[in-house]
Amino acid sequence: MTEQELFKLKEKVDIAKTTVSELRGQYNAMMKQLKDDWKIISLEDAKMELKKMSKEIDNLNQKISKHTEELETKFEL
Repeated sequence: MTEQELFKLKEKVDIAKTTVSELRGQYNAMMKQLKDDWKIISLEDAKMELKKMSKEIDNLNQKISKHTEELETKFEL
């Protein structure tokens, strides 16, 4: 490798280090927000909570649809 190739490689490594550092910071901030807002301390807990919330949303959507149909029938809409 030439000196110039080594210099370019060093620049790439430095950029990668900076990117990794930024991503770690973002990850830590997001995990802190999950902990503060939802009392979630791991990604597994977040996945379980998401699954639970998705089920709740589906149930609410079904109830809304049912009641909407009842109202449409009742008021002949």
